Amino acid sequence: MTERMIENRIKKLKEIEAQQEALEAQAEAIRAELKADLDEKGLDELKTKNFLIKWKEIVSNRLDGKALKAALPDVYSQFVKASSSRRFTIA
Repeated sequence: MTERMIENRIKKLKEIEAQQEALEAQAEAIRAELKADLDEKGLDELKTKNFLIKWKEIVSNRLDGKALKAALPDVYSQFVKASSSRRFTIA
């Protein structure tokens, strides 16, 4: 691609990302309304004609790696696993 083509693709990408952010904000506002309605009604689940809405508390137990490393650094180092990834950014 030429530099001009790359510039145009990036501009188009930025436009699409802006639209995506606006749509996500609208979607989040609707989610917040639905959650507030369930809270107001004291429900964690509501069935309508076509949908089942759930707003339940989920409790999960996860390993606190930072605390383990502080308390038992030798055990932590035995079980730590490195991972790698690639990040795409445009500045």
